[in-house]
Amino acid sequence: MTKNIAVIGGDGIGVEITAEAIKILNKIAAKYNREFGFTHVLMGGIAIDETGVPLPEETVKVCKASDAVLLGAVGGPKWDKGAGHLRPEAGLLGIRSALGLFANLRPVRLFDVLADACVLKNPGKIDLIIVRELIGGAYFGRRETYKDEAEARTAYDTMLYRDWEIERIAKVAFKLAQKRSGSVCSVDKANVLDSSRLWREVVWETFGKGDYSGITLSDMLVDNCAMQLVRDPSQFDVIVTENLFGDILSDEASVLTGSLGMLPSASLSESGAGMYEPCHGSAPDIAGQDKANPLAMILSAAMMLRLSFDMDSEAAAIESAVERVLAKGLRTGDIYRGTEPAQAIPPLGGESSPERLVGCIEMGDAVAAEICFS
Repeated sequence: MTKNIAVIGGDGIGVEITAEAIKILNKIAAKYNREFGFTHVLMGGIAIDETGVPLPEETVKVCKASDAVLLGAVGGPKWDKGAGHLRPEAGLLGIRSALGLFANLRPVRLFDVLADACVLKNPGKIDLIIVRELIGGAYFGRRETYKDEAEARTAYDTMLYRDWEIERIAKVAFKLAQKRSGSVCSVDKANVLDSSRLWREVVWETFGKGDYSGITLSDMLVDNCAMQLVRDPSQFDVIVTENLFGDILSDEASVLTGSLGMLPSASLSESGAGMYEPCHGSAPDIAGQDKANPLAMILSAAMMLRLSFDMDSEAAAIESAVERVLAKGLRTGDIYRGTEPAQAIPPLGGESSPERLVGCIEMGDAVAAEICFS
C-alpha cells in the first residue's frame, strides 16, 4: 500500500535537504518492498512569491490528505520586512495549527564519533528528548502592536494555556519515558508566570491520575534547565515544556550534538498525523552551494517511518546508515573539524577514520549506499 507523503521543500537549503531525504526513502522502498508517493507543495517565502501568501489553501488540502508531511525549512532575509501574517514563519505556524500538531519531539543524541564536535570537553553519553507543546503559548496567543496614550510604540504577546492542552502533552512525555529511561523533567517558570504555575499543577495532576509506574517526575525552572543542559546533559531523559521554552532549549541542546544540522524532529497530532522536519532554519547564506548538512532531514524521515508508518526496521536501517557514514569520517562543513580534507576513507573498524569534507549530495549518496549494503 502506497504511503502518500506531502513534501514542502520551502526556502533556502530546504529544497536541497528534502531531495536527499527522498533519495533515502526511495532506497528504503527498493530494499524493503515499500511504496512511497511524493506530492510537492509550496509554503514559506517561495509561496509568498508565487501565490502571495505563506500557506496556500492547496498546501493545507494536500497535507491533510497525506499520510505524513516532510518539511525542509522556511524563511530568509528577503521576506523579513513583511507584515507578520505575510512572513514565511506564519506559514509554519499555520500548518501546525491546521494539522493539529500539538506535540513536537526533538531527540538530542550525540553520536560517539562526533564527540569532538560537541561544545563540551567531556560530553559523555548524551541521549535525551525534548517534548515541546507546539500550538499553544506565546506563539499562538493574542498579540498586538499599537501606540499608547503617550504615542509610545507598544506591543504585547500573551502566553495562554488551558489545562487540557497541558494534560495531553504531559501524557506524551510520560508514555515516551516508559519506553526510555523512565525520567521526566517538566520545565516551566512557575516562580514568575501564572501560565507556568498552571502548567506545573496540571502536569502533576496528570501524572497522579495515570498508570505511570516506574516513571519519576521532577520540575525545573527554565533558566536552570538552560544551565544544566550545558553543565550536565546526561542527567536528562525526557524534558517536557511549553512552546517558547521548548523552542529555545532545543536550539541550545543542538550544540550538544555538534550542530543543528544533526537534530531531527517530529510534530504529531492526536489523530496520529505527523510532520517531520529538521530543527534548523533555511540557511540562505549557503543555499544552492551544496554545503548543507542533510542528516537532520534524513533522520527526520526515519522518525516518520517509525512514528507514522510503523516501519521500525526501515527507520533503524537509516539511523544505522547515518552512524556508519559518520564513523567513516564523512563530514559536512557544520560538523567538520579537520584542517585539510583527507583524500581517502579507510574501512570501518579499528582506529577512527580521518574526516573528509563533503557536500550535501555526497553525504546523501553515502547514506543511500550504506542502506543498499546493510
